Amino acid sequence: MVMEEGCQTPRSPEAKVGMQVEDLWDIQEPQLSPTEKLNACFENIPVSDFPPAPSNQVIEINSDATLAEAVKLLSQHKILSAPVVDVDAPEDATWIDRYIGIVEFAGIVVWILHQSEKMEGTSAFDSVMNGADDTLSPALAAAVNGVASPRFRSLHPESPTATSGNFFETLTSSDLYKNTKVRDISGSFRWAPFLALQKSNSFLTMLLLLSKYKMKSVPVVDLGEYKIDNIITQPAVIHMLEECAGLHWFESWGSKKLYELGLPLMKPSSIIQVEEDEPVLQAFKLMRQKGVGGVPVVESGGRKAIGNISIRDIQFLLIAPEIYKDYRSITAKNFLTSVRRYQGEHEKNSPFLSHMVTCRRGDSLKDVIMKLDSKKIHRIYVVDDMGNLEGVITLRDIISKLVHEPRGYFGDFFDGVLPLPANSRV
Repeated sequence: MVMEEGCQTPRSPEAKVGMQVEDLWDIQEPQLSPTEKLNACFENIPVSDFPPAPSNQVIEINSDATLAEAVKLLSQHKILSAPVVDVDAPEDATWIDRYIGIVEFAGIVVWILHQSEKMEGTSAFDSVMNGADDTLSPALAAAVNGVASPRFRSLHPESPTATSGNFFETLTSSDLYKNTKVRDISGSFRWAPFLALQKSNSFLTMLLLLSKYKMKSVPVVDLGEYKIDNIITQPAVIHMLEECAGLHWFESWGSKKLYELGLPLMKPSSIIQVEEDEPVLQAFKLMRQKGVGGVPVVESGGRKAIGNISIRDIQFLLIAPEIYKDYRSITAKNFLTSVRRYQGEHEKNSPFLSHMVTCRRGDSLKDVIMKLDSKKIHRIYVVDDMGNLEGVITLRDIISKLVHEPRGYFGDFFDGVLPLPANSRV
């Protein structure tokens, strides 16, 4: 195996994987394109070789936990989502019957806001009060009833009071938040389908699920023990790539400039963004509608970027609602200011950053990967010399330049091997 000096022994478990790729890279047919070579390499490495996630990040949430309890657990472990275990499943249940889905910060917030939005009209309220809505469990009906009083009538996400400083303090003290069980919102909004990989599946499958199929994390199950063995996240994949720097296969690809690779893929006019004086809920609404994980905040009437709001930041509406109490309106700018101040006071080494990370078109892909890994994020904005937005690059874009999906690759993968939960709407 030929490698750069200093790379003879793996410096980390991730670098060990990179050396496996290097070994396979060296024996590929010379007429293959670099992408075809890497496809073949990653197809021959099982996901069981991916380094295990830290034990504090592989947690499970019981289906009978309340939304408040789920938020507390996610926050304590500094993770954005977790698989939900059906407490009523038999002990010998297979993993498909044991897990009912993934719960996320974003899903909880969007679901709660939707319930308060329903209270604006009378149809949803009347159906609950009259017992006509058979789709709601008794516990959920009781919870909705708890926020149906007149004082909640103005909590429509698009009404002025929805973004006032005391809105989320009121919300997190409501019966809806305290009494609703995690299982009651299963299959709603941004809940992810519980697609999992078996340990024998390949790195290529994992990379394609994260990129083309837009999964934010990929659980790996142990069929013998009927449980999750590992969870592969986007930042973990970025870190794996960063640890491969110096290897020939990585340098042949990572040394290229962004513009040489056709990055960013999106034109400046197509960037989904919010202006600094818009309500912060507009940012989260756009993320839900457009299926993106973050939006840049720009100066009013311009293109100059002043910050970034990520789907991960939605947690701060639930875990620290008191930081907005002095605001008549939580604008995107006020949200960024408050979150940064809160993090400065409470979370010195927090991975949840609202600061904007940027790069230039002339930077190499390796430079970008290094930046993403140092900040533990998977989204970076491309700006010009004046700080104006020119595009955005995500891990999905990076993977799309690394590998491609062969024709018919997944076959009946989604239909037979990994069935969706019966209650999934995703």
